[in-house]
Amino acid sequence: MIERPSIQKQLLDLLDDKAAVLLTGLRRVGKTTLMKHMIQHLLKEGVPASSLFYISLDDYQLKDETILDILEKYRAIQKLTHDQKVYVFLDEVTYQKDFRWQIKNIYDLQNVKVFASSSSALALKDERGWLTGRERIVEVSPLDFSEYLMFKKIDIKLADQYLLDQYFEDFMPTGGMPEYVLRGDREYLTSLVDGIINKDIIAYHQLRSPHTVKDFFSLLMERAGKQLSLNKVANILGIAVDTAKRYLQMFEESYLIYIVPRHGKTNETLLSPKKVYAADLGIRHLFTGFRDKGAIFENYVYLKIKNKRPRYVYQEGLEIDFLTEGKTLIEVKYKRKLEGRQKMLFETFPAKAKVIVRGFKDIQKLSHEN
Repeated sequence: MIERPSIQKQLLDLLDDKAAVLLTGLRRVGKTTLMKHMIQHLLKEGVPASSLFYISLDDYQLKDETILDILEKYRAIQKLTHDQKVYVFLDEVTYQKDFRWQIKNIYDLQNVKVFASSSSALALKDERGWLTGRERIVEVSPLDFSEYLMFKKIDIKLADQYLLDQYFEDFMPTGGMPEYVLRGDREYLTSLVDGIINKDIIAYHQLRSPHTVKDFFSLLMERAGKQLSLNKVANILGIAVDTAKRYLQMFEESYLIYIVPRHGKTNETLLSPKKVYAADLGIRHLFTGFRDKGAIFENYVYLKIKNKRPRYVYQEGLEIDFLTEGKTLIEVKYKRKLEGRQKMLFETFPAKAKVIVRGFKDIQKLSHEN
């Protein structure tokens, strides 16, 4: 198992926190592997194997078992009392009905540390507040460029930094789905996307027009990084605008896309078109090819700053790519210069910090900004 130090550190920092840790993100992004890394770490730290319990809850044989029943049987087999601590790893926990209520009861009544995974943001919604104050959500993203190099076993010495540009060009069409990075099998990635759309969207929501749903996603990938007019998309597909809105939300909840609103007053934010970005560059490449490096690079920049809650700026027909929650203004110009009226808007727009990102090295500057 190849390690991912940055995300593993987040999980290790939560080990002594009693709250349940919910790992979420795109299917096959590495959530299960991360849980197994945690088990490996705990074994090395001297935790007995009998106190480490991993189970995948999407097994059909478990459909009539509750998490409470399963854990009770495990304690019985291992002769563990409720006072003895158990580290519980629940893979695909949302296959269990009322899983939040069950985790709450385990949290309240037993000595446990729960790690659980889910590939659906919708299923993770805690409408009744069962786990309020009892959970920490960690989103697992596809590999970034540095992790990609690690997975490919590419170690670039300081004297050879000039090679990074070419390796980055290789990374952009590949993206960061771990198994695809390792195997390079296009059919694997195609099958993965089809599986997510068929299982997490069409089957889950019982949609009757699978071809329309798939065409909708193709249009989203074609328009990634641009303002998305749902009216136009609805007209192209021959569906109602409300249906297009529902589809958009479904794709967001499956972690295939991210949505960026416009910066401005509340009415401007609500009424203006949203921008859409692909969750993974390789998945985007499946649908669009490698014909617009600037748009692909902008998509990558968004993925690097999405936790800063960026919005796009639009004034007098001009657009600046991102304004973060910390008021850092960011314009992405892959190997190009910022010129003309757009440059004037960038220079005069009020912000705490301003960054022009022309290449992957400039992305490092963003980590030092708010």
